[in-house]
Amino acid sequence: MEFSIKINEDGGVTSPKGFTANGIHCGIRKNKTKKDLMLIMSEKDCDAAAVFTKNLVCGAPVTVSRKNLENGKARAVICNSGIANTCNADGMEKAEAMCRLVTEYTGVPAEDVIVASTGVIGPSIDIEPIKNGMEELVAGLSADGSNAAAQAIMTTDTVKKELSVSFEIDSKTCTIGAIAKGSGMIHPNMATMLSFITTDADISPEMLKKALVWCVERTYNMLSVDGDTSTNDTVAVMANGLCGNKRITDENDENYLKFRRALLKICGYIVKMLAKDGEGATKLVICSVNGAADEETAKICAKSVIRSPLVKTAMFGADANCGRILCALGYSGAEIDVSKIDIDYISRKGRITVCQGGNVIEFSEEEAKAVLLEDEIEISVNLNSGEASAEAYGCDLTYDYVKINGDYRT
Repeated sequence: MEFSIKINEDGGVTSPKGFTANGIHCGIRKNKTKKDLMLIMSEKDCDAAAVFTKNLVCGAPVTVSRKNLENGKARAVICNSGIANTCNADGMEKAEAMCRLVTEYTGVPAEDVIVASTGVIGPSIDIEPIKNGMEELVAGLSADGSNAAAQAIMTTDTVKKELSVSFEIDSKTCTIGAIAKGSGMIHPNMATMLSFITTDADISPEMLKKALVWCVERTYNMLSVDGDTSTNDTVAVMANGLCGNKRITDENDENYLKFRRALLKICGYIVKMLAKDGEGATKLVICSVNGAADEETAKICAKSVIRSPLVKTAMFGADANCGRILCALGYSGAEIDVSKIDIDYISRKGRITVCQGGNVIEFSEEEAKAVLLEDEIEISVNLNSGEASAEAYGCDLTYDYVKINGDYRT
């Protein structure tokens, strides 16, 4: 199915019709130059869906948001950075209080609020700075507020992540916008860190959830920075229908497939931003697996390679040691014929084959190093056993990762 998807790198959650956003420093974080509270609002009620962490130790905001989204409706997202509101006795009380503050200052019912928090796990979050900042936060809501909102959810991120895509349904221009944060503690069992998505497409909550889960499995769920699944992972989407398309209610509808493809496109771009900005990372690393017997086999293999500490450190050192890749494929748990595996390294500097038929072959170490010194590298694996494929996304593992996480709280 061919149709055009336009990417807007300057877009974000306020690119779709009817959405406003803002981000401010309210005082949760000590550094006054760092924004720490954000709000996204729709001018009308939205159909909504989300995918959350599967970590049994989950943040109170995850529990509250799960409950609020049981009816498939939402109109606002509030999120703080600095404190994760997780593993503390009053977490539920504080998460629910954040929802009530949105009601007090905007009129949106608390049960229609998605709440999220990110930062240090353990400390109790102080509601007073949030309450004191609500008037400024709401007054500053604007159609240009995506940038501020994206900044307000950053923790160890070095760059903000935001984007939008547009496409046509029923001759109507529909837009999907997103912001995200995530740099460390990323090895999702469903999603990754925090990602908030908005769209003006008209789509039922059932179809929205179906599309989101399908896309998450192929993007966010294929991302690993350090092998640690966060306690607060949330990917949430709100659709207000202001695009004016005929409501999407059937997964066999061509318009559903168009929407899902556009959602996949923006999720894929966001995931690459998250991987490239991994804590201490110097390189984006993508493992593409082709020639698999089925998609699940391809996914298992790609994720095993991308999360291997030895593969990640080899990428940091530009060391073309493909034995580490073969090792990761071998312990992945996938049923594969290791005697058929081919491996290539690819970057802007070119492509070099390092393994054929499961055996390391002679290659120019000098050429391989040049390929691996680039800041975006693809590890191409061909299993030569079928037609299925998958990609996983990650980064190199550096000295700085240890430095960042050795004194994260201090």
